[in-house]
Amino acid sequence: MDQHYFSESPAGEFVPREIEVELAGAPRRLVTAGGVFSPEHLDQGTRVLLRTLAGLQESGESHGNHGQALDTASTDAPILDIGCGWGPIALDTALRDPGSEIWAVDVNARARELTTANASRLGLTNVRVAAPDEVPAELRFGSIRSNPPIRVGKAVLHGLLRQWLPRLAPGGSAHLVVAKHLGADSLQRWIAAELPELTVTRVARDKGFHVIEARRG
Repeated sequence: MDQHYFSESPAGEFVPREIEVELAGAPRRLVTAGGVFSPEHLDQGTRVLLRTLAGLQESGESHGNHGQALDTASTDAPILDIGCGWGPIALDTALRDPGSEIWAVDVNARARELTTANASRLGLTNVRVAAPDEVPAELRFGSIRSNPPIRVGKAVLHGLLRQWLPRLAPGGSAHLVVAKHLGADSLQRWIAAELPELTVTRVARDKGFHVIEARRG
């Protein structure tokens, strides 16, 4: 995890390994490798985010919204995973929502390779893996979700959020998971101040992590 995974070409030999994780309510055997975020297991922050998103989706469906209250501005609005790593957020999303197009984006070429391999393992055809500059500039997203790379520093993190959050479609929402001790509250305030067109709230707090929602009206 401490390796420089937020780079195009991470250091170290590419040595793939299999792990078993639970995604979309079932065990899955996937491939990971060093040089990406949390290669040994599904990290706690991502667990919290996925659990929160599943709960929000179920809540929307129970009110007859078919998940619209959670995410999407329209039925064909794609979903974006920022910093996909080996793929857990994008894969879980694709498994739960097979009718949506999921963009899994990472600067790290190894991460993109792993996400592509894992989507293939799961038979998913609705995951598009891309480097940031490969995403069409005109594309707008009904949902953005991420366990963002907090440890890269504020300047890089803020640049990342300035790049992607404005690309929410009308009615769309972003969900970010951040550890409280790594500045969840201050990041929430920064997003609200920097992007006043978004309504920013905390929608979950679990095991030391906050899930921040930024919604475009």
